[in-house]
Amino acid sequence: MFRQVAVVAILLTLAGCAGGPTSQALLEPRTIDVDTTAEPAGGIISSHIQQLQAKTSPSYVTLVVHEKEQLGGRRSSVLPEALTSGSGFVVGDGLIMTAGHVAVKAGNSVDARASDGRVYSGRVVAVLPDNDMALIKLRRFSASAVTPSPQHCLSRGAPVFSLGKPHASNDTARIGSVNSMSFGRAVRYNGFGYPDAMELRMATKKGESGGPLFDNNGQLAGMLVSTLSDANGKPLNLAHAIPTPALARFLCENASCSADWRSLVGKDPNRCPAT
Repeated sequence: MFRQVAVVAILLTLAGCAGGPTSQALLEPRTIDVDTTAEPAGGIISSHIQQLQAKTSPSYVTLVVHEKEQLGGRRSSVLPEALTSGSGFVVGDGLIMTAGHVAVKAGNSVDARASDGRVYSGRVVAVLPDNDMALIKLRRFSASAVTPSPQHCLSRGAPVFSLGKPHASNDTARIGSVNSMSFGRAVRYNGFGYPDAMELRMATKKGESGGPLFDNNGQLAGMLVSTLSDANGKPLNLAHAIPTPALARFLCENASCSADWRSLVGKDPNRCPAT
C-alpha cells in the first residue's frame, strides 16, 4: 500500500481564523469554481462535474463561527469577532455537520451562507474533539441533505470531489482520488484529532475543513479535516477525510438520523480490502 514517507507534519486547521463576521442577510447567489489542477485520475468526474455540482451544491454551506452568545441567546447589533471560518454540509432538517476545530465548542454562534446566498444563524449543538466532528443547528433553514453512499469502502484511485471555500478565494469544487481508506495512525492537534482517516490525493487549502467529500455518483464519502505537508511545511497534495461510518455514529448519537445513515453505523473502514 502506498505511503508518503516524507509526511512528518500535519497542516491542520483547514479552517483557521476568519477575517470577520458575515452581516448581510442576502448576498449574491454563489458560483463554484472547478479546480483546474485536478489530477488525471479525476477525469471521470471532470466530464460531468456541472451535473454533480447541481446535485450536491444545495447541501453545501460556508460557515463563520463566533464566541458563545450572551444575554440568553439574543443577538446584539454587533457580533463578537469571528473565531474561525470553514465549510459544512446539510445532514438533516436545519442540521449542519462540520469539523470540530471549525465549530470549536458547543454553544458558539454560527452564520451559514447557503447556495441561494442567504445567511442563516444558528449555534453549535455538539462537538466530538477526538474525531474532529461537530453539529450545528440553524434557525429557519431548510435545504436538501446529503445522501451518504452505501459503499463505505472506496478503492485506491477512485475519483472523488469536495466542495469548500478556501480563504480569500471563491467556493471551489476540488477533484482528486482516494489514496487509501486508512492513514494508519492517529493525529492530534490543538485539542482535536482523529484515530484514523481516509487519505486523499487532493490539494486542499485552509477554509475547506468540514467540507463534504463526494464520490462519482454525488453521494457523500466523507468530510475533509486536514491537509498534509512535509518537514518544511510544503504541501504534499495529500489530504485527510473522516469516512462516513464515523460521521454516521456521531450524527445518530446526537440527532434523529435516516435509515441511510443508520445502515453505516456499524461499518468499519479499517476492514476495507487493501488495494
